[in-house]
Amino acid sequence: MPAYTTSVMILLMQNEIPHEINYANLASQIKQWGAELGFQAVGISDTNLGEAEARMQQWLAQGYHGVMDYMAKHGSKRSRPAELIPATLRVISVRMDYYPDHAKNAWEVIKDSQLAFISRYALGRDYHKLLRNRLEQLAQKIRAEAGECNCRVFTDSAPVLEVALAEKACIGWRGKHTLLLTREHGSYFFLGEIYTDLPLATDAGEGEKETQKSHCGSCTACIDICPTRAIIAPYKVDARRCISYLTIELKGSIPEEFRGMIGNRIYGCDDCQLACPWNRFAKKTTEPDYAVRHGLDDVSLVELFSWDEVVFQRKFAGSAVYRIGHEQWLRNIAVALGNAKPTSEVLGALNSRLDSTSEVLREHVKWALARHA
Repeated sequence: MPAYTTSVMILLMQNEIPHEINYANLASQIKQWGAELGFQAVGISDTNLGEAEARMQQWLAQGYHGVMDYMAKHGSKRSRPAELIPATLRVISVRMDYYPDHAKNAWEVIKDSQLAFISRYALGRDYHKLLRNRLEQLAQKIRAEAGECNCRVFTDSAPVLEVALAEKACIGWRGKHTLLLTREHGSYFFLGEIYTDLPLATDAGEGEKETQKSHCGSCTACIDICPTRAIIAPYKVDARRCISYLTIELKGSIPEEFRGMIGNRIYGCDDCQLACPWNRFAKKTTEPDYAVRHGLDDVSLVELFSWDEVVFQRKFAGSAVYRIGHEQWLRNIAVALGNAKPTSEVLGALNSRLDSTSEVLREHVKWALARHA
């Protein structure tokens, strides 16, 4: 066999031998890729969520999850990543700013009973698709570098304790309203995760990192501002009282005791975030998908109440609002109209739905009209 042929064979054999991975360097590279893909922070944690699991079990035992049975049905898979995806060793957590630029001041909208307030995260396109696509691009880069490995992407698509994981990955701390907070970006951001079997270097060093430390201090702004007193204690929310739960998660009839407190909030509630001092430092998003659509940051309740199902589906195609459906959308607006100043337009709008085929909607319309009587 010629000498040059032997040399080529040796080189080919060497190239087939997997190169040794420096997991500390790879962790740094993942963070750089994440930044290039538009994530404002990337952190890596192990999968030990013992304390978070205990808190979750206590919360469930007290019934604070209401009708959100999915919070319990997966058992420990939510708090034990390796039970959800076998062999998971690390979780890569990311965050992406969402507060839309040029949106009308939220407090101005909330204080005007004729306008509809929609949580700022839902004013643009549904974040799930964009966030998932970016996470998948990051996962592909990891696979290309590390070779055979497991990388599963999640964006609210599976039982994941994302706040606990993000805190453990040192990209923020849990605020008293239970949302993740950072000093540089407040809380107006989405979270996403990649579960992997790679033993990457983690961000949890000895002791508590500065990004993990709570900087809430003695502040109780989020607790004090909550319209329905859903934050029953620091770091504990009774979802059954939360306006986001009442307007999004809860189907059927909204308990009357909360209807007056809902005000004009027809999809979600941002009060605890709006009151948080750290959100003075929140950054506006640069993602076009999160920009305000259809003028939803400054629109009247009467106009929205006039939308039929066809208009609703067209306007909210690709929006987070779409999933609650037209009937629930009208139910929420009926409550808000009951809390609005009783103008002729408001009363006319309510009366126009008094003969609706939806029993739930009729009941809320009658309640609203009785408020104005």
